[in-house]
Amino acid sequence: MPELPEVESLRGFLDEKLTGLRIARVLPLSISVLKTYDPPLSAVEDAEVAAVGRYGKWLDIRAGGLHLVFHLARAGWLRWYDELPATPPRPGKGPLALRTVLASGAGFDLTEAGTTKRLAVHLVRDPAEVPAIARLGPDPLAEGFDRDAFAAVIAGEKRQLKGALRDQSLIAGIGNAYSDEILHAARMSPFKQVRQLDEAETTRLYEALRTTLGEAVDRARGVAAAGLKAEKKSGLRVHGRTGEPCPVCGDTIREVSFSDSSLQYCPTCQTGGKPLADRRMSRLLK
Repeated sequence: MPELPEVESLRGFLDEKLTGLRIARVLPLSISVLKTYDPPLSAVEDAEVAAVGRYGKWLDIRAGGLHLVFHLARAGWLRWYDELPATPPRPGKGPLALRTVLASGAGFDLTEAGTTKRLAVHLVRDPAEVPAIARLGPDPLAEGFDRDAFAAVIAGEKRQLKGALRDQSLIAGIGNAYSDEILHAARMSPFKQVRQLDEAETTRLYEALRTTLGEAVDRARGVAAAGLKAEKKSGLRVHGRTGEPCPVCGDTIREVSFSDSSLQYCPTCQTGGKPLADRRMSRLLK
């Protein structure tokens, strides 16, 4: 799933490509992709793109006083064309979910692999009309999101660190991969309770969050959409690297699996050398 660093890079890429150009058509090609009907997609035809913004993992194309906002979900992606294919797309065929055509002949497709269709597109007058955007917590890289703001956000939390970091209503933009990376950088177990953090640990977690995301944004900046997946994978230290040596200490990176996802961690760096039990089979080793 694209997370904050990749979505921010896509925002910059699209802002450079789209701003000042006019939208000719927006064509939904999957029955599930469009989540709104008022205003209709025809309302942005011939509208000039003013800017491209971001809310957590959501992208926002601002045109004609309206907002074309979309979330790529787990298996979605964006494919840019300097010149779109001449052959009209066929609805319901393959991974193509939506095509945006510019008056210049350029444009982009939104695609979604697999059979579980969660990619979401909304055309709204205000992004806050999208419930998922309205519920978002603060952006972790916002200028005002300092250590005290972070401490206030997690105050009273009764969940484990992994779950809290991934909660979009708590902090926007962090998913499975970067929560693993942040916790590795902070040298903390993914199943440590938020309420167990002391002041020094809160500071350490905050600094790991800002550094990890900031460095990932810097790496992704300027990378074309087609190269972002590879760039993300190359920068990850533990996530998706089960069985490989930890780049910090050399211990073997371990995994805990769930029904629809998994996490990766380093026992030496994060859990005092103790492997965590697979929660499908037994309780977490304390």
